[in-house]
Amino acid sequence: MRGVTSSLIAFVAAATIVIIAPGPDSLLVLRNTMRGGRASGSATALGVLTGLLTWAVVAALGLTALLAASRIGYDVLRYAGAAYLVWLGLTSIFARTPSVARSADAAPAPRRGHNFLTGLASNLLNPKIGVFFVAFLPAFLPTGAPAVATSLLFGVLFVVETALWFAVLLWLFARGAGWLRRPAVQVRIQRLAGVVLVGFGIRVATQAR
Repeated sequence: MRGVTSSLIAFVAAATIVIIAPGPDSLLVLRNTMRGGRASGSATALGVLTGLLTWAVVAALGLTALLAASRIGYDVLRYAGAAYLVWLGLTSIFARTPSVARSADAAPAPRRGHNFLTGLASNLLNPKIGVFFVAFLPAFLPTGAPAVATSLLFGVLFVVETALWFAVLLWLFARGAGWLRRPAVQVRIQRLAGVVLVGFGIRVATQAR
């Protein structure tokens, strides 16, 4: 029992560091929050979390090991994800002046659905996340613990921690919403987010496994 507890604490600590490190998922949530308000950001975050949960389940079942072993399959998914990130970045750079919804929850339902799919696609089209789960989760499995059940538990914990982090980001946005609604600030932040997203896309396309 002590080994399970220590492994759990170590996993939560390591996952926290990984989650708060800047990455395309967090940036996409902030970008869509800037463009459509807190409701759009929440929908994007939900899409990302759904993608993470999918990867966690697949990794626990051992299927992403096939992806890690298949060079062609990995590259196809990697280039698709890279192209998607670059496209998202370019739409941010060349978009018209963004307008954040006056109400933090004013985004219409169809737009929320679009943002959910954007977050989901961005996450699922990144094969590094699947390979990350395959490499990351087993490092914390206690000796003698059931591999599938424990990996699922750790995967769910990772998703929960990510959800808490997104909640913090959205709260910070709400606290600074008055300042962030200034058109000049919105333009600068959205274009900066676009440049970083393009950079992430190029990195995904060029970085070896």
